[in-house]
Amino acid sequence: MADNSAFSKSAIRCMNSTPPLSFTALMQRAHPALLKNLAPNPEQARHAPNKTARQVKSGHYVEVCPTPLPAPRYVIHSRAFFQTLGLSDEVASESVFMQFFTGDLDSGVEAANAAGVSPTVRASGWATGYALSIYGQEMVNNCPFRTGNGYGDGRAISVLEVILADGQQWEFQLKGGGTTPYCRGGDGRAVLRSSIREFLASEAMEALRVPTARALCLFVSDSETVTRPWYSPGARTEQPDRMVDEPAAITTRVAPSFLRVGQFELFGRRARQNSHPRALAELEAIFLHALDREYPDLATTLNGPEVTLADKVVAMAREFGVRLSHLMADWIRVGYCQGNFNSDNCALGGRTLDYGPFGFMEAYDPAFQMWIGGGKHFAFMNQPMAAVINFKMFCTAMAPLLGQDTRAIEAMDAIVQALPESMASTLHAMWAQKMGLIEFRAELFAELHTLMAQTPVDYTIFWRELSSLPRQVADLRPSFYARRGAYGQDPTMMEARWSAWLENWHAALVQDGRDPMEVSMAMKLVNPKYIPREWMLVQAYRSATDAGDFTLVRQLHDLLADPYSEQSPELAALYYTKKRDEYFELGGTSYCSCSS
Repeated sequence: MADNSAFSKSAIRCMNSTPPLSFTALMQRAHPALLKNLAPNPEQARHAPNKTARQVKSGHYVEVCPTPLPAPRYVIHSRAFFQTLGLSDEVASESVFMQFFTGDLDSGVEAANAAGVSPTVRASGWATGYALSIYGQEMVNNCPFRTGNGYGDGRAISVLEVILADGQQWEFQLKGGGTTPYCRGGDGRAVLRSSIREFLASEAMEALRVPTARALCLFVSDSETVTRPWYSPGARTEQPDRMVDEPAAITTRVAPSFLRVGQFELFGRRARQNSHPRALAELEAIFLHALDREYPDLATTLNGPEVTLADKVVAMAREFGVRLSHLMADWIRVGYCQGNFNSDNCALGGRTLDYGPFGFMEAYDPAFQMWIGGGKHFAFMNQPMAAVINFKMFCTAMAPLLGQDTRAIEAMDAIVQALPESMASTLHAMWAQKMGLIEFRAELFAELHTLMAQTPVDYTIFWRELSSLPRQVADLRPSFYARRGAYGQDPTMMEARWSAWLENWHAALVQDGRDPMEVSMAMKLVNPKYIPREWMLVQAYRSATDAGDFTLVRQLHDLLADPYSEQSPELAALYYTKKRDEYFELGGTSYCSCSS
């Protein structure tokens, strides 16, 4: 698939950049654009320090200081993303780096001041509010006040924005950084278990060439624990069967912005209802900020005096739809299911955000879903439709900015109406790439899809083995879960169907007339060998939480940084393997709650 991520482009630029930055040099690049462009909640001073749940009825953000993580200990950092930022790996072991990214912002400001850094580095962070719609249904009863004014970043606190020498802007956010006005009674913390999952998955997605928020670093507290419901080892219950004291942790995640469809729904709703005198102006301000941060090239082309605000809205909506289409194709391509694809988890930049009850599919099932509360509407193959619905909610939220401009209104409606078909075309192109074909062949794919589900096959292993252009079913058999589906019930019949499909597929390859070696190489660039299988993540976080051993976390990070390579036979024996029988129906491995 086409790579729409700003991250990979930035990484390429940084490879040839100047010597690595220090922590204070990074601070010298501080550029608080969000705080300059958007409005604070006018009541924040009266409610300082803004650490308890309350209604936030206006403004784009609330200034709030993180709650420092006591006795922090280093777990891991992303070497690849350090390189993107131009940071030296040695920075991760500096005490001031650890203090700043575990919530002690004063230490970072002191270090910056000592180095003569400009006063744009702040000793406070900010949290933002947003709305929520679930599959197109607006929700307002999900906050303690039953108004929708108490929903937002409940434990995610942004602490820094920088602009690099190449012009790329990044926002740094502490997940697990403490309570905010949007905490809804929560403790503001994240646990080590979920933090390891998020860190490994987000960096794996970058390596898989799927647009994603990045993970900078992960620290755990040696003294603070928080209690969460989770599964006992070996539990086969859908719901967690016990309460567990787990180490508190903070992951620093980074993106050009953390703007979501839900934020535009919130400000769009306030503008429609004229909730306060500046409601429409606040919607316009956050839109223009999003255009600048997420679509800077587009923003540059829309600077002429003849370009209206409505023109800009339509142009960004069109590009957002394109990015969403590619994102959905990439999710399906690598077997990723977000699990909870509400509008508040749909990033305006068209990247993966909020790694909560996600999962990577193993045994192929179109209805795969890790989260027990997700329902079929967010299941694996239904994700494109969920994206279309989130996109419609975004366009509805933007309606007040179109005013009475009938041309813009009609253009926006046309974009909404066209998205399902254009997204389907993008998905078809992705399936053609996975099958090594020049064009999508519907009949060939339909039979393949049926065979994959009925057998069933291991999604990743099947596609990787197919990339070697096998002619015999025996070459695909290592991907079959032979005792779980139709293959186990009637292997003779299933083998005959597979043989017929392989024959038809090879005939299609011959018709395309491409060199088989080139086809195989191209397929292996879109069909990864390694993904973050849930049992791998479970092994890593259990070793970390139970024994304080982060070795496996770091080994998996290294493995998943190169998912398209063959890697060593020893690693393949460990991780290029199907899900074991005992892992099926296992709580926390085959399905999970949203506890994090």
